[in-house]
Amino acid sequence: MQYDFNKPIDRWDNNAVKYDEMEQKYGRRDLVPMWIADMDLCTAQPIMDAMDARNRQGMFGYTSRPDSYFESVCQWQEKHNGWRPDPARCIFSLGVVPAICTCVREFSQPGDEILFLTPVYGEFFDSVENWDRKPLTVSLIEQDNHYTLDFDAFEEALKRRPPLFILCHPHNPVGKVWSEEELRRMGELCVKYGTLIISDEIHSDLMLFGNKHIPIASLGGKIAENTITCTSATKTFNLAGLQAATIIFPNQELIAKYQKFWKSLDVHRNNCFSLVAVEAAFRHGEEWLTQLLAHLESNVLYVEEFLRENIPEITMARPECTYLLWLNCKGLNLPGDALPNFMVEKAHLALNDGRAFGKEDGEGYMRMNIACPRSTVEKALSQLKQAVDQRMGR
Repeated sequence: MQYDFNKPIDRWDNNAVKYDEMEQKYGRRDLVPMWIADMDLCTAQPIMDAMDARNRQGMFGYTSRPDSYFESVCQWQEKHNGWRPDPARCIFSLGVVPAICTCVREFSQPGDEILFLTPVYGEFFDSVENWDRKPLTVSLIEQDNHYTLDFDAFEEALKRRPPLFILCHPHNPVGKVWSEEELRRMGELCVKYGTLIISDEIHSDLMLFGNKHIPIASLGGKIAENTITCTSATKTFNLAGLQAATIIFPNQELIAKYQKFWKSLDVHRNNCFSLVAVEAAFRHGEEWLTQLLAHLESNVLYVEEFLRENIPEITMARPECTYLLWLNCKGLNLPGDALPNFMVEKAHLALNDGRAFGKEDGEGYMRMNIACPRSTVEKALSQLKQAVDQRMGR
């Protein structure tokens, strides 16, 4: 089946956070919404068909999860990443962020430092601070918009004995795919210092330009025994509203501790639609995903060329993954609030303020979501060019 990802879709009546909560967040309604990380694109037809068939049953009672559900997750991992997890060690979660929050709560103590690398998805800060833990951050090294890890600084942080290291893998917002060498080195250091790895791999299917995802647990041995992997079909297939993730544990002891919290809330079942949607995605969604990745790559290349030819003050590295562009706007010389205010008031764009990903490491950056029709990207860049030209006196 051929999918048309350039067909405009009106989401104003979709109860979409990206649209309906934009005015509350940005103070205006007349913006091009390119912020929160979901897609302005329809999901795969087999997923919609599975949900339609479930809807036609007309009964929506308590839902039992068949063995085939986690089998589909594990088979997808094996086919795409060469890693075959044990379905018996897969646990349902309402989402990756709730899973990370639970891991922080159950596998650390109030006052503990929790390690992660910045700039990073802002929910990492909230997941730590909301449970009265302290962020212990190591800044990635940026050179020409490309990021690497200072392993000396990483080891110095581990010497403080944080109980948890939350790894963003692949890395949001900088679009970095971690190499096997980097993963192995991080994993071995965490084992050395007794720090449990929580690997957020929600973007792992969105590999661009021939890049390959390596689950850190797939490295085996002590690294695998020390890693909890958080995965989901929701980012890949635009299903965030269904609230379903799979958390893969290395042993039953950690599962028991994690599950004790959720069972105390009686939260352990999929809803009837996420159940069929996730399995349909992993069993029948590959054709759609292949076409999606080509569309995202095309949008990335369009933005890259447009900025180079029309807005040299804003630069970016070509992302290795995800549909999120990390725009270096330092050439505009707009410090602090001036940059996001410029994007809203002058360019009429709703982007993510880079400081939400780390107050210092994100200064001067904006994150742009290009999982949308090309016409949306063109409109956004035209508005941005007009605003920058006016500012620069062109």
